[in-house]
Formats: sequence, structure tokens, C-alpha cells
Amino acid sequence: MSETHPSSIQKADTFKALHTPGTPVVLYNIWDAGSAGAVAKAGATALATGSWSVAEAQGYRDGEALPMEFLLSIVERIVATNTLPLTVDFEGGYAVAPEEVTLNVERLISAGAIGLNFEDRVVKGKGLHTITEQAARIRAVRAAGDQTGTPIVINARTDLFLQSKPEDHASHISEALDRAAAYAEAGGDSFFVPGLSDADLIQKVCTDCPLPVNVMLRDVSAQVAPLAALGVGRISFGPTPYAAAMKGITEQAQAFY
Repeated sequence: MSETHPSSIQKADTFKALHTPGTPVVLYNIWDAGSAGAVAKAGATALATGSWSVAEAQGYRDGEALPMEFLLSIVERIVATNTLPLTVDFEGGYAVAPEEVTLNVERLISAGAIGLNFEDRVVKGKGLHTITEQAARIRAVRAAGDQTGTPIVINARTDLFLQSKPEDHASHISEALDRAAAYAEAGGDSFFVPGLSDADLIQKVCTDCPLPVNVMLRDVSAQVAPLAALGVGRISFGPTPYAAAMKGITEQAQAFY
């Protein structure tokens, strides 16, 4: 019997519903069809790529160095070999101008993705896009879903905490919440705060953010329950699963050399 493939709309609706504060969706990030199959076999409810991992697996550096055509072909293979919803780390959308972002996201949707990470750092520059600029870019992502007739679940990421020292994170909470409010109004579905690890600050963001909050863990053996208790709605692992897998391969291979 052939495997039934849910429609993109069904996948998007299913994935969005998984973002429940207190009982977060856990995304053990993948980088190709093989890793996607392994994570799906483990019982995952959804799949998520990490840009660093996808790029490194193909010999590229992170930061949109992996050609978009190459990325889209990887997305197509993951979707063709799995029935789970797939969200893709699309970095800055491979463009700055909103109209170009829309066109690129339309292609990502055509490749089969039902969600994406969309970050506010200037990928090939310095600093962050202003709140106004990034809100316009998020509206451009939303427009791609509207124009294709396929919903796209937007994980609106801020790099405020990755671009600052942990001891300074408390001073960025106010701006983070301003960005969260603007990104939510522009059409974001969740708010990603990679780099933020202080429990009190995470709880503050979860309490005051209008969107489910995504926190990134950097330890594949970490427990998710403490984050769930803070009100987190989504937990991901970024490049850590890829790094752990490659370390394992190296250690196994060393037995033969």
C-alpha cells in the first residue's frame, strides 16, 4: 500500500497547531533526506532543517553561501521521501528587498516546505534590519503564501541575543519584545530567540510575547521539560545534531586508522 501524503495545507495547519506554550513541539534539526528519515523514524511530529547543518553537509559555509537552487533541491528530496511537515531554515530569504523575498519564498513553497525560519540579521552585512524593515520583509513572506494559496508557518527569528554577550541579554529584552510585537502584526507565527539561555529571561519573553516562543538548545542530551515549564512553545537544536553525528562518525572511523 502506498504511503498517503497529506496536502501542504494540512501539513501547515498541523505544524502550526503543534506550537503550544507549555507543551512545545521539539525539532531535532536535520540536513538532508537521510537525516530526515532517521528523525522521522524516531517518532518526530515535524521536520526542521538548520541552515548551518545543510550548508556544512554540502561543503559550504553558513550565511547563504549554499546556492538557493541547491537548497531547494535538498528540500524537494526531503519532502519526496517523508510525509511529515517540513520547515526550512531560509536564513534571510536569500534577498533583502521584500519583493525579492516574496519570489524566493514562493519557490520554497513550491519545493514543498510549509514553514521557514526567517531572521532579522543582515546576512551578508552587519547588524540587524530595523524593526520596520524586517516587518516589511515578513509581510513579503506572508504574501508568498497568500499568492500561492499555501499557508507558510513563519518562525520570525531575532538575532539580538546571538549578536550580544550573555551578560548583556537582559538589556535587549525590551527591543526583543518590540520586535516580537511587530513581527506578529506583520504575520509571524512564532518568535525565535536563539542564543537566549537564561531561564528568567526566557520566561519573561514567553510571558510578554504575543507569539509562541522558540528556544534553541545546544546540547543533544538536554532535557526539554525545564523549557516547557517556562512556557516555551517550540524547541530546536540548530547545528548541534549535525555536529554530534559527524563527531560520532569520526570516532567510529578512527578505529580503522
